[in-house]
Amino acid sequence: MPDFRTRSTLPERMDASGVSETEIGKAMREIERINKWLGGNKIIQNALSKLSWPKNAAPVTIMDLGCGGGDILRMVSNWGKKHHKSLRLIGVDINPIMTRLAGNHSRNYEDISFISMDVFDPALNEERPDIMICSLFTHHFDDEALIILLHRMNELSKRFVIINDLDRHWFAYYAIKLLTLLFRSPQLVRYDGPLSVARSLKRLEWESALKKAGIESYTIRWRWAWRWEIIIKK
Repeated sequence: MPDFRTRSTLPERMDASGVSETEIGKAMREIERINKWLGGNKIIQNALSKLSWPKNAAPVTIMDLGCGGGDILRMVSNWGKKHHKSLRLIGVDINPIMTRLAGNHSRNYEDISFISMDVFDPALNEERPDIMICSLFTHHFDDEALIILLHRMNELSKRFVIINDLDRHWFAYYAIKLLTLLFRSPQLVRYDGPLSVARSLKRLEWESALKKAGIESYTIRWRWAWRWEIIIKK
């Protein structure tokens, strides 16, 4: 049984080199299915609904770091159309397999584009979004790297940063183990799913990381199912 008092440092298999496009594609489809079923993706949508939006007609740029299969941006695009928001959506992922798969699944979305790039690449400075979002991304970074990432996101964003990630809790850990077994999920998801929970942060750890990153204006709320919603205001 993992020790939930501290974060796991075991690497996720999705982050390893040599994972095939077929494996990644299956894993992305399964993660999208699980997140839809548990309502995790709606955390970003609900957070966007809380923000103050400019009254002019200029498109609002939203950048998704660690965009994976692009399902979050497709959801945001649909939300934007429903609420008459003019959006320019950019997905960023270091893995070109991810952005290629995301692009293939987003062909009908003219407001979405994808970039294969490291979040710390200086070239990303040319694309300063109004709103930065990331979902199930921050737990991939160890404590020291997470502080640097938080500072980076806050620096790049003009107005807001929205973070959606897991709460490290025994119930969430064993629930995802059971769900991936019942869903007959790909082995990659069955391994990485529970480990993602074990690598995630508790509230006090989030508050400490945000403070060390020099971020003071934020809200942090627990959301179903065992998620943290963090909104940073510039």
